[in-house]
Amino acid sequence: MNATEHTLKKKRTFVPEDFKVSDWATLQPFFESLNARNIASAAELLQWFKDRSELESVLEEDMGWRYIRMTCDTANKELTDSFNYFVSEIQPNMAPYSNDLDKKALESPYLKDVQETGFDIVAKLLEKEFKIYRAENIPLFTEIEQEAHQFGAISGAMTVVLDEKELTLPQAADYLQKSDRAVREVAYRAINARRNVEKEKLNNLYSKLITLRHQAAVNAGFANYRDYMFEALGRFDYNVQDCINFHHAIEKEVMPVMNDLAKARKEHLKLENLRPWDLAVNYNGTQPLKPFENGEELLEKTIVCFSKINPYLGACLTTMKNLGHLDLVSRKDKAPGGYNYPLDETGVPFIFMNATTSLRDLVTMVHEGGHALHSFVTKDLAMNTFKHPTSEVAELASMSMELISMEYWDVFFRDEKELKRAKKEHLESIIQTLPWVATIDKFQHWVYENPTHTLEEREQHWVAIFQQFSNTITDWQDLEAYRAISWQKQLHLFEVPFYYIEYAIAQLGAIAVWKNYKKDPKKGFADYLAALKLGYTKPIKEIYKTAGIKFDFSQAYIHELIAFVREEMEKVG
Repeated sequence: MNATEHTLKKKRTFVPEDFKVSDWATLQPFFESLNARNIASAAELLQWFKDRSELESVLEEDMGWRYIRMTCDTANKELTDSFNYFVSEIQPNMAPYSNDLDKKALESPYLKDVQETGFDIVAKLLEKEFKIYRAENIPLFTEIEQEAHQFGAISGAMTVVLDEKELTLPQAADYLQKSDRAVREVAYRAINARRNVEKEKLNNLYSKLITLRHQAAVNAGFANYRDYMFEALGRFDYNVQDCINFHHAIEKEVMPVMNDLAKARKEHLKLENLRPWDLAVNYNGTQPLKPFENGEELLEKTIVCFSKINPYLGACLTTMKNLGHLDLVSRKDKAPGGYNYPLDETGVPFIFMNATTSLRDLVTMVHEGGHALHSFVTKDLAMNTFKHPTSEVAELASMSMELISMEYWDVFFRDEKELKRAKKEHLESIIQTLPWVATIDKFQHWVYENPTHTLEEREQHWVAIFQQFSNTITDWQDLEAYRAISWQKQLHLFEVPFYYIEYAIAQLGAIAVWKNYKKDPKKGFADYLAALKLGYTKPIKEIYKTAGIKFDFSQAYIHELIAFVREEMEKVG
């Protein structure tokens, strides 16, 4: 821990400053102290909550670093063992104590008298956690977490050889943007052939996770894991039927646009048949956009871009840089994907991603930068709970930043033609995001409503859902086997089930934030920042209202926002 980090941390008042998480025996007294404390007033209850929050922050930051280090080097057994120790030895012992503490708080006669902003949210979350807690699920959740992270190890070890170079799959994916169609096809087939090697392993892993998750749901009194997760995720503002309606709305409103885009792509590329390896290349057949050369340049340019929006944003990334809280570049044995990991005690998050040199990497960087901003502006909130808003709000922060930052992408693209191309490609990808989210979400609904399905049934239903939300122009002849396993690349299915529809909800919100920003940048950004600063002290609808937008994913709203995006695409030219 360096001096800079110490200055950023709040002074501990309950856990000793020199305390480090090592084993359960040293942690247990803190939980016992909270459980045994006599609470005789609303003020004492509030202090009890703050002490509990401090303990949670210490534990969550320790867990965070174990996860970060493991994902940065999945081949390092010591790092994996450290993470697994926390999951298998510390978390299971914490769980019953946490449940006792929830009960103590809920039974306190002073809970209703705590008037601080956000405590109505705290009470709802306590009730939710107490409702779903079952002691018999503790070992199940330990096993689930350990199994789920095998996905990262399996995926991180996948490489292919192109141009006589061993490449990670994210690095190889850059070849799908090459103007030479033959090169794209070779890359596409190599990537998917490599994935196909792991088909059985990932199918078996997913089947095991489904079985374990279904058992946990049944133990907690739910018919299936889908229903359990709606409760566990605290989806107080919408329900299963709303999601089903959303799937229908995407099919009706977005799929015709997807077909139009696919037709335009086919015509511009002058192709007889549009194939899957033609879907990432630029219309004009030019080389892939290259907004940066390496991780250092990506970071420096993002700092400049963010500073143009508001100097505070650039300062946040600079702080992360100074503390070494970024790992940006793809390499072998690094877990796939990207994330911003909030570090609750320090208040400075960690950004992890697998950059090569693509536009997609730029988008990922500004996306995670939006999450990082959210972490910075909520770090001083009174309760640990307040720093962790729902995913619908968290993803609003990141997806809005993608679009707001786009106004300053001249930092990455000095050439006007390339800048216009980058904006158009990103806006097209936003439209494409909505059907893919619907695909993954609908697939999960089916998977967990039918937990005893066969592998053949899983494949059949995946393909049917995939086709429902895919354009009708792309020719999949002789690639059916690759299409059938395309779900296996989605980390969320393995590691964070049902955390996906939030992307679509937040994407709609982000379009609305951007629309406001384009009308009035100063007010648009101020409203966006005000919403982020609320953390989770208000319900989702109030946070969206603070941002100057609606919490709405109806067909009519989707129609309105997609029309706006298409207008902006036409303006770009």
